Amino acid sequence: MRVHVLQHASFEGLGNIETWLQEHDAQITYTRFYESAELPALTGIDLVIALGGSMSVNDESELPWLIPEKRFIAQAIDSGVAVLGICLGAQLIAAAKGSRVYPASEKEIGWFPISATTHSAGRFNFPATIEVLHWHGETFDLPQGALHLASSEACKNQAFQLGHCVIGLQFHMEMTRASVDAMLKHCASDLVEQRYVQSQEVIRAASDECYAATKQVMSDVLAYITQHRDR
Repeated sequence: MRVHVLQHASFEGLGNIETWLQEHDAQITYTRFYESAELPALTGIDLVIALGGSMSVNDESELPWLIPEKRFIAQAIDSGVAVLGICLGAQLIAAAKGSRVYPASEKEIGWFPISATTHSAGRFNFPATIEVLHWHGETFDLPQGALHLASSEACKNQAFQLGHCVIGLQFHMEMTRASVDAMLKHCASDLVEQRYVQSQEVIRAASDECYAATKQVMSDVLAYITQHRDR
């Protein structure tokens, strides 16, 4: 399996996804936009992973590489390549397919539960409820034809599915303790006291069971979109 990763910040990496990819003998390549905006040809790529970042998908004048990145994601989706978007990555999928991305009514940073949409066949089914890490101030409208998968108290559109092999996650299930430490080191200024913004101490206090549960569901998502590719 050949995987291409769209990385927007040096401190927001694959986290526990890397373990899953290694277990599946994946060949991993990167576009690291903080170093170079060069994108590969889609030929031979099985999975595209768009990671998070502090920028907005609407920052095209300041970050012109967002335009070809969104085009690349749209082409991947239209070509039947499996695509996973995380936080900014989910917003990029939405924008690439013509949907609006805009400031949310509430910032959401910390460990808060999401609730799954009613389970049914033909979609990825999250646990009825699971606590996940959030770190976002924007939200999006669902792309046309998308299936709504999950919501939270602060944000309705937390996860969606396009076809069988594209999933966007507004939240972070890839996080390890090291990943969270890196986020806190680089983005501590985001933690301004609000209803859905936790302190560093609360964020760091998440249990090992919480990390294990999100890692398992992240693995389930990856298995789902790669197994359903080209169907």
